[in-house]
Amino acid sequence: MGWGLTIPLTGIPLADQAQLVSALPAFGYSDVWSSEVNGADAFTPLALASVWAPQLQLGTAIVPTYTRGPALIAMSAATLAAAAPGRFSLGLGASSPAIVRDWNGLDFDQPFKRTRDVLRFVNSALAGERVDGTFDTFTIKRFKLESAPTSPPPVLLAALRAQMLALAGREADGVILNWLAATDVAQCLDAVDNSASDVVARIFVCPTEDADFARNLARMMITAYLTVPAYAAFHSWLGRGEKLAPMSELWKAGDRKRALAAVPEDVIDELVLHGTPEECREKVQAYATAGVRTPVIALLPTPELASPGVLVDTLRRLGPAQPGSVSEPTASATSATTTATLGEK
Repeated sequence: MGWGLTIPLTGIPLADQAQLVSALPAFGYSDVWSSEVNGADAFTPLALASVWAPQLQLGTAIVPTYTRGPALIAMSAATLAAAAPGRFSLGLGASSPAIVRDWNGLDFDQPFKRTRDVLRFVNSALAGERVDGTFDTFTIKRFKLESAPTSPPPVLLAALRAQMLALAGREADGVILNWLAATDVAQCLDAVDNSASDVVARIFVCPTEDADFARNLARMMITAYLTVPAYAAFHSWLGRGEKLAPMSELWKAGDRKRALAAVPEDVIDELVLHGTPEECREKVQAYATAGVRTPVIALLPTPELASPGVLVDTLRRLGPAQPGSVSEPTASATSATTTATLGEK
């Protein structure tokens, strides 16, 4: 079981995050995981982190299965596995129509089959096999990695709802969960139906005591994500369909202001954790208690975090290292060094 952070952090130039990432092990973090939306790509921040903090495990959450060809995904994964032997996990997922179709100009057809086919291809390629044949969604002719990893990295699958969750349990090394409450974990793991599967969950954390700020930010995120058909269906499957129906109808009608107001407060508080760093840490721990092996914090920006000193201290307080598990001089020195590097004198 580990404890992760999504990198790179928002609002800090990537090159300036070296000291921050290198401080994470002292705060109790075991992992860093990247995302790929419209900021950094999935692999570059992890390549840097593999050098900045050689103790950390690395993972992608996620690499879309449409926006790179299957061979390129395998090549990128093999390269990072070679750069950080035994420390890298590849997370794959279908992504969304906005990212695939609207931003990359690609068809978003048959997402389940495409993701399944890429998963099968990548598993074979990373095992050093020559892949030659027709899948349901593409055809590969005689591809073989020039240098396959000695030990293939684990391949995890991002999944929503029963069919994809079951595929993760059958054919992947684990599952990546997203946009769910701690109380939803059990239902998802029942669908995975494989106690040996690794379980990673990306958890949105807004560490501020200004509840109005946190909830307003959460409303914007929830209306942007949970009105996407796949996420709407996911939350309907989880039992929130009736609660979220007014928001969805107002969003479809183009009434953005009323849609924001229609997001139920209890749903906000379940899906976007807020409060003091210590309160947020306890809420993250609830996911681990429910069966998540690697909870991964996705840190949301707050006015307080604009201060480098507060950012570093918040990451320390959010981390799983309990008082006494990291010596105070070491933790203080790490925080001070990192803060200075980020520019606070």
